[in-house]
Amino acid sequence: MNLKTIAKLAGVSTVTVSNVINGKFSRVSKETTERILKIIEENDYRPNATARSLITKKSRIIGVMIPWIRPGESFAKSPYNSQILGYLSSYIRDQGYYLMPRCVTLSQEILPDIATWNVDGLFVLSTFGEDALRLFEKLTIPAVFIDSYPADSSLAVVGIEDYHGGYLSTKYLLDKGHREIAFVGTYINHPGVIQERYRGFCDAFEERGLKPVQDHYFQIFDTNYQVGEEAGQQIAAATQRFTAVVSMSDVVSFGIMEGLRIGGLRVPEDVSIIGFDDLPECQYSHPKLTSISQHLEEKARLAGECLFAMMRGQEPPQRTIKVDVELIERQSVIDRNPK
Repeated sequence: MNLKTIAKLAGVSTVTVSNVINGKFSRVSKETTERILKIIEENDYRPNATARSLITKKSRIIGVMIPWIRPGESFAKSPYNSQILGYLSSYIRDQGYYLMPRCVTLSQEILPDIATWNVDGLFVLSTFGEDALRLFEKLTIPAVFIDSYPADSSLAVVGIEDYHGGYLSTKYLLDKGHREIAFVGTYINHPGVIQERYRGFCDAFEERGLKPVQDHYFQIFDTNYQVGEEAGQQIAAATQRFTAVVSMSDVVSFGIMEGLRIGGLRVPEDVSIIGFDDLPECQYSHPKLTSISQHLEEKARLAGECLFAMMRGQEPPQRTIKVDVELIERQSVIDRNPK
């Protein structure tokens, strides 16, 4: 059983059969698709992906590089990774391609895998600008960098309005009467996502003619629940009394809420908190977490459109794309304005 046999049985061309096998259903009528799939099922046809790859020089594999994952760790420890991978996988599958996630500690580790698996295109998640540039210089396939701030405009980059996210969350708290606001995030001295969000945080104060209170910045070195819990306990024990927290990750926010509870403080009665990402888990926490939405599905779609345009040899409409953010109001912020 091969493409020609299936085409003859279905009364169609081999190109039509190929479109169905590769998941390009939009190019084939529903009736024809069902007829071809029935023939494939009845004859237990299994296309030889390796042989097809050798003939076409295409593997139909799209790699997704997930950095900063040490040996023994799972990328699924981050719900954000799971969400963005889910949306990327959905888009890739609709194009008839396959997703190959690859966890690395350092960006350069992805290069041998790209060659071994004959990867057709690559998404690179959350890598620093300098690392993105070094990797880009060695890549021989189209690549889209997601949530990166490289200093070279020739790279295709898809991200969000990080500055606006930091500004929006802080302005919201200021509007609610909060002044003693803590900021919890990773490296603000390193150009990138968190630095941009912190700039928005500071500018929201400056716009009011205010300054953040002293010792408001709590630096963390990872973005997991345990780190957040430690930060929450530090905030609860701080000499400076804080009435609100701007957190740069929902997962960290959940940990902060628990750390505050251990420290004898209630959310939001004593301390309000805003997260970042708007993960589905925000609706399950108690209280439900107010958060900044990244519109992850749109972000993944735009990244996919950009990558596949380059794979077709086309110039994408934009080399740098930024998706706007939105504050999703729930229950974790209390209004402290005088009634």
